[in-house]
Order: sequence, then C-alpha cells, then structure tokens
Amino acid sequence: MTDKEILSHIDHTLLKMTASWAEIGTLCDEAVRFGTASVCIPPSYVKSVQEAYGEDLNICTVIGFPLGYNVYSAKVLETELAIKSGASEIDMVINVGNVKSAHFSPVLEEIKLVKEACGTNILKVIIETCFLTEDEKIKMCEIVTEAKADFIKTSTGFGTAGATLADVELFKKHIGPNVKIKAAGGVKTREDLVAFINAGASRIGTSSAVKLLAGNASSDY
Repeated sequence: MTDKEILSHIDHTLLKMTASWAEIGTLCDEAVRFGTASVCIPPSYVKSVQEAYGEDLNICTVIGFPLGYNVYSAKVLETELAIKSGASEIDMVINVGNVKSAHFSPVLEEIKLVKEACGTNILKVIIETCFLTEDEKIKMCEIVTEAKADFIKTSTGFGTAGATLADVELFKKHIGPNVKIKAAGGVKTREDLVAFINAGASRIGTSSAVKLLAGNASSDY
C-alpha cells in the first residue's frame, strides 16, 4: 500500500480546544496538497474554511463533541448549521450514558434525527468504544445499521483509549453491508495505518498521518 493510498483514507484532524485559525489553515493546506479524504475541524471553523477553500476541500466536523450528552434538538441544530455552512461530513457522538443504561431507543432515535438533518451528506456515529462492553459495542453496530448512518466510528480521541484492531474486527462482523468503519484515536505509525485499513477501516481520523507520510508521499504529488 502506497503512502498516497493511505492518505486517501485519512480524515486529517485538528479538534483541540486551542486550535487557531493559522493551525487550521495549515491543516487544510496539507489536506489539499496530499489528498486526504477530508479535514475534520471544529464547527466554528467550517464556514471560514468553506469560504477559503471551496470545492478543493472536503469538510468534516463534529457534533455533540466530545461528550455526547447534548439534547437531541441541539445535535440536530448543530448538524443543520454545519451542513449549511459547508460541511459535507458529520461525526456525531452518541449519548454513552443512554447506552450504559440500556436505554437504546433514544440512541436509535437520535441517530435517525441527525441522519435526517444530514440529508445526502455522510454521517459517522462515534460510539466511544473505550467505555463500552463487547455486548454494548455489538448493540451499537445494530443500532447504527438500523438508523442508516454511513459509518460507525470507534472514538473521539478524548476518551480513556482510542481505536483498537479488535474493535474494528468486531464492527466488521456486526455492521450491515451499507455501514463503513472509521477508526480514530491512537493510530500513530505507518504500520498502524496499514493494519487498520487492512482490518476494514475505510477512514482513519488522525492528526499525525500527514506529518508521518508527507516526506515519502511528496514525490507522488
């Protein structure tokens, strides 16, 4: 697998609280140059990035991030505003407390509502695997499939742990045929990137892939 192929699976990400416009600009410039799948940025920057980069950049943003316990209406409104501002992909965090309480109907309903707000745009559902049991992860595979979301995503990167190959392999066994997998959090080396893609992750959310691979990939661009 070439570095260029790996980068085509990357959601080039900057979500830290202190992210400045200069840092976001660098992220976007790198994404355009190296052909990443998207940039994943805070909602507050979506409109400015869309105005600056237009069709040259695929913009992903986060909803209910990172804790996920926002009320339905807030997540739906966030989604609608993000899409209107220029985002074409939404990564939403579920209400993990509802999952831990076995209150699965509200989780399903929330994902459906956010997917409706996305329209034809991509919805990735972050289930924060580090807090879930295996049975809860399997249940979330079923819920994400039923809600017709486009991706199930492992982690925010702000929890106690990030993606594992075991979780990607578990997802692959239990999601429906129209659901893809995004791994995020702790994917730091080229070997990790290749392993997660080979395990079934169509996307990887990371801040380090471009820095890691750009030197080798630059001759391909």
